[in-house]
This record gives sequence, C-alpha cells and structure tokens, in this order.
Amino acid sequence: MNGYQRARDVEGSAARVLALSDGVFAIAMTLLALDIRLPAGLDQAGFEGALEEVVPNLWAYALSFVVIAAFWQGHHQVFRYVREVDGTVIKLGLINLGLIALMPFPTTLLAEYGDEPQSVAVYSGAVAAIGAAQLSLTVVLWKRPWLSSTAMPDPVARNDVLDLGSMVLVFAFAVPLAFVSPTGAELWWAVLIPMKVVLGRRGKRLRATTKKYRTSGG
Repeated sequence: MNGYQRARDVEGSAARVLALSDGVFAIAMTLLALDIRLPAGLDQAGFEGALEEVVPNLWAYALSFVVIAAFWQGHHQVFRYVREVDGTVIKLGLINLGLIALMPFPTTLLAEYGDEPQSVAVYSGAVAAIGAAQLSLTVVLWKRPWLSSTAMPDPVARNDVLDLGSMVLVFAFAVPLAFVSPTGAELWWAVLIPMKVVLGRRGKRLRATTKKYRTSGG
C-alpha cells in the first residue's frame, strides 16, 4: 500500500476512539451494579431472605466487572501506540463497544436465571462475541503499522492474539455445554484462569523486553 492510500484511509485520531471507549466501558461497569439493591421496609426475616437472594447478583456483577475490566485493559494495550485510525478500525471498534454496552443484559440474566441453560448460553455467547470483536481489532491494528507511532512487535501481537483467542474458544465452547449442564458450563469458564495468568505474565515480559530494547536504541 502506497503513502497516498495510507493517508487517504486515515479517518481520525486514535485519541477520540479511546475517549469514547473509556466512556462506554465506564458506563457498562456502572450499569452492572444497578440491579444490586434490597427492597425498603423489610422486617428481620424479610431482610435476611432478601440479602440471601441478592448474592447471585453480586456474583454476576463481580464476574462481569472482571470480564469488562480485562477487555478494557487489553483495549488500551492494543491502542497504546496507535496515533490514527481508519474506517475498518472505527467499524470494529464500534462493534466491540456495542457488545460491551450490552453486557448488563446477559449479566442480569445470569443473576436472575443462573440455573437456566439459555441464560448461561447467552452470557457465554456475549463474552465470546466481545472477545472475537477485540481479537479482530487487534489483528487489524497489528497488520496496519502505519497507524501507529511504533509498530506492534510480532511476539507481543501473537501473545495478545493467543490470549484473546483462548478466551473466545472457552466461552464459545460453553454455549453448547450450557444446554447439557449450566453449572458445568460455568465451571468450565474457570479453565481461563491459569491460561490468563500464564499468557498475561508472558505478555508483560515481552512488553518489558521490547521497551528495554527500544530504550537502549537497539
């Protein structure tokens, strides 16, 4: 692709995309907590019963908060050196943000109807869809180095792709598994914990090595 084509395709600053993204992520996180409340005027027995019933809401809130926070962190890592965006990046970014904004709905389903296979399947599908959108965005930015002040190093990009890809596969597999066993599907999500720990540490090492190499002028 020549310089003219690259300049023509650029449609704006990445700073505006990040500003919009931060706002959407923040609003989605805030909306997660709106369903966590107790009715007023309860007696002792009613209060204890209501407090017990709100536990699933707290669990679903904590889970979704961690999920959205992980996507937000990954989003910032991907855009760390991006200066400009083109039409493809904008479209993928908006799809990603649209899916993030929908997360309060599957979170409510999981909190209120966690024993229903459809609820667990919808939640798993929603997370898999967000992961797929962010994975596509990561690959596109990786393959468009002219949009960044510093090209994303291939080892870092591959680790990020593997990280997101593993998340997509785990949650995508949980969709059909939910119709066999909703509880089994929820337990299956835990497979991601050691994977995220290993890939996260590896990503930090790769980024630190790359930063050290650039600082030394290598």
